[in-house]
Amino acid sequence: MKQTTNAIVMIRPVAFRMNEQTAVNNYYQKVLDGLLPSTVNAKAQQEFDTFVEKLRAVGVDVTVIEDSLETDTPDSIFPNNWVSFHENGDVALYPMFAENRRQERREDILDTLEDKGFEITNIMDYTSAEEDGIFLEGTGSLLLDRANGKAYCALSPRADEELFIEFCEDFDYAPIIFEAFQTVDGERKLIYHTNVMMCLGETFAVICADSIDDKKERKMVLENLKADNKEVILITEAQVNNFAGNMLEVRGTNDKRYLVMSASAHQILTPKQIEQLEKHAEILSSSLDTIEACGGGSARCMMAEVFLPRS
Repeated sequence: MKQTTNAIVMIRPVAFRMNEQTAVNNYYQKVLDGLLPSTVNAKAQQEFDTFVEKLRAVGVDVTVIEDSLETDTPDSIFPNNWVSFHENGDVALYPMFAENRRQERREDILDTLEDKGFEITNIMDYTSAEEDGIFLEGTGSLLLDRANGKAYCALSPRADEELFIEFCEDFDYAPIIFEAFQTVDGERKLIYHTNVMMCLGETFAVICADSIDDKKERKMVLENLKADNKEVILITEAQVNNFAGNMLEVRGTNDKRYLVMSASAHQILTPKQIEQLEKHAEILSSSLDTIEACGGGSARCMMAEVFLPRS
């Protein structure tokens, strides 16, 4: 199994704003005072378009889908939470915490991929769990080490333990379960998505180990990463707050590896961390300030990786 892919899906926003339904447990979201919704969306579109251009310029195969005004989907720019694509032709659909995010799941996006020559053989649909108030938000909640058959999950209101284990059984991953916290107004609160505090590359892992408060859990996670010969690059909670954990390794022209992140993440890394990362992949960063502030997500969340076979 490959850990990285050359193909990704991205959704271009049409009505991007801060989603009040997700703000209840995503503490990275902020209200941008004094900006009209149309201005926020225009800024997000500009950041999105520049980001896509940079990815395509290095040879990443980006399928851009336009969001629709028919549904109120302020977070549609983050497709990795509702779908994942797998090498055996499986597609997984995930249950979402915010009701207005459930409308992001669109069959026509799967049709578009099939039109491009990707093969979908089976759909694993976990969405009925929503009726029981159980959620697992795609590769936001679970980080897949595809090459080593492990899945990492920081439990939260958006990542249910039993459903995560069910996913691991269905897709043949060994589950690695822990809790990760951030300090909010002096209190330790669960981090809403695993992919803000951790990134898995082919030969490295970026992780905020300090966010795993339980020492046994922290040791267990780090030991798993080291056992798979990944260079572990530690980041701080302050760096997580600037989305330094929300990165994704992709492949460009000639299979060259790129580590994709936002400008704010790139800027908060130390020279030593950058040097460590650049041994593994070239850094590609783009300004996502509006998207990060209103959406509480960053570069990784915007890219749904496509591992499907091509016909």
